[in-house]
Amino acid sequence: MSAQGLPMKVPAPGLPARVRIHEVGARDGLQNEKGTVPTEVKAEFIHRLAAAGLSTIEATSFVHPKWVPQLADAEALFPLLDDIAEAREVSLPVLVPNERGLDRALALGARSIAVFGSATETFAARNLNRTVDESLAMFEPVVARAKAEKVHVRGYLSMCFGDPWEGAVPVAQVVKVAKALMDLGCDELSLGDTIGVATPGHVRELLTALNDSAVPTSSIGVHFHDTYGQALSNTLAALQHGVTTVDASAGGLGGCPYAKSATGNLATEDLVWMLNGLGIETNVDLTALTATSVWLAEHLGRPSPSRTVRALTPPPSSPSHKE
Repeated sequence: MSAQGLPMKVPAPGLPARVRIHEVGARDGLQNEKGTVPTEVKAEFIHRLAAAGLSTIEATSFVHPKWVPQLADAEALFPLLDDIAEAREVSLPVLVPNERGLDRALALGARSIAVFGSATETFAARNLNRTVDESLAMFEPVVARAKAEKVHVRGYLSMCFGDPWEGAVPVAQVVKVAKALMDLGCDELSLGDTIGVATPGHVRELLTALNDSAVPTSSIGVHFHDTYGQALSNTLAALQHGVTTVDASAGGLGGCPYAKSATGNLATEDLVWMLNGLGIETNVDLTALTATSVWLAEHLGRPSPSRTVRALTPPPSSPSHKE
């Protein structure tokens, strides 16, 4: 929060008292970078995020390096986070695409994993080289083994609100795949607006339809991209419905390498600013988080796209000129 006591806290009725931010910058954010960030910088980034108060930080992905070379250092990175994992105050989920990815994650002691599905056939083919049904079949033994090992499982579902190839995605179609993911045994479901086309009414309709199909709000997280500037308004609609888990990326990093129209994720700083103003607890130190995003932006060689980061960061001072 800024030194002037802003934003002023003005709670709104019907909103949760606390929100858990599922930080995705280190995985979803960095996987979309053209260059590769050094392993030591990634580790420092995650440590800084944890120090800022984030309790769930998605660390990396155990996808084959051929597909996501930016995260090819998963085996080198994860041991550098042992001190965070041992404290058990911070969860470090990792993305696994299949049983081989699960083997790699479990060998390093991962206690929280995520699988990544699609609500549409075209994206499933482009991202997973499978049909939707074939991808669910691939996830089934992954989820079963993870649950047998008492590992927490998140199911990501992309293209929930629109697809760049198929256009509008029927709500019933999304619900069908979401229900199938949950029926596999996933502990939670993250609804992805991969290309950022959702609007608040659409968000409310999908959440209601999921509830009607016996997917409880308590198991749902939301993952919005800010392509059309709707991420915060969509988040507020989800909060009004009772959702308490929101995905966000420090500094607004991210996109999707398989959907070129997908721009950056909802910036964690922008989310925290809104939640602070609503009096909703997150346990996140906005000053420390902003400093972390500025630090990473320097390593990436470009300014953060987050409006809050820009607003809270003093512009560089101009050199003085003597007559």
